[in-house]
Amino acid sequence: MTVYEAQARVAEIRSRIGLGAPAAAGGGDAFAAALQSTMDSSRAVTGASVVDAAKQYLGTPYVFGGTNPESGLDCSGLVQRVYADLGVKLPRVAKDQAREGTAVADLAHARPGDLLAFGSPVDHVGLYLGGNRMIAAPHAGDVVKIQEVYETPTAIRRIVPTTSLDATSMGSAAASTGAMVTSAAMRPASLTGVPYADLFQQAGAKYGLAPSLLAAVAKVESGYNPAAVSGAGAQGLMQLMPATARGLGVDALDPAQAVDGAARMLSSNLDRFGSIDLALAAYNAGGGAVSRYGGIPPFAQTQAYVPKVKAAMEQLAGRGFA
Repeated sequence: MTVYEAQARVAEIRSRIGLGAPAAAGGGDAFAAALQSTMDSSRAVTGASVVDAAKQYLGTPYVFGGTNPESGLDCSGLVQRVYADLGVKLPRVAKDQAREGTAVADLAHARPGDLLAFGSPVDHVGLYLGGNRMIAAPHAGDVVKIQEVYETPTAIRRIVPTTSLDATSMGSAAASTGAMVTSAAMRPASLTGVPYADLFQQAGAKYGLAPSLLAAVAKVESGYNPAAVSGAGAQGLMQLMPATARGLGVDALDPAQAVDGAARMLSSNLDRFGSIDLALAAYNAGGGAVSRYGGIPPFAQTQAYVPKVKAAMEQLAGRGFA
């Protein structure tokens, strides 16, 4: 929900309960409850959920003026559809979408889910995934796909609320007060109680993944144990096989490297297979097995693994770690 929509919703609620006129008993409480409900629905959408929603449209053909994924989408049709799936209304055309939300200074400060606008006047939009990549419907003859951010955006807009503090503003605050910024003092509440939460948050932003996905994989794979070694030889927090870790160029027993490597692998799986279920299946059984069977392989371990990780994701999201 944008600021403008929130304001309109507040006006609607005020009108409905007659705020400003002699109010019935409990009128103020009714308004407060309605306003809180509106704000809660806005906060429920995160950058990570925007990214997940966008990836389901990978491969959809570009159609100029298209707003229906069954027949095709154009760039602004994709953006509008993704946010609509999450209950957030955006204008139809790119130049109007590029005025929604709040401004982001530059690409260095962009986060997954931010809207990237191009052209002056704006004639193209995409959704930032992190790692200098975006998902967009490029042009006629192409499909919705993930691509590099090929030029400097003319506008970057944050449509959904920020869920973590910007490192630059944290540093500025510390400098202005002369105080040392501590991770405990500045950490968002959503990180509380999740081991290695900072690593999952950083890797999620870098590769356009939900931090809860990475945390859930770590929970199921190792119980958050960075020294775990399985009977098959998988190692560390993310249970990477030695050959896999070598291919990724990481030390499986180093938590920061393991999370980064696992995030890269999951991001690649998502790009390749287009769904979280298949990305997780590929993480567990290998991409070759997923391709060979055309879906989740009929292996008991993998069949159990996918729902187990998704259940862990839901538990983490229920605790505020999304």
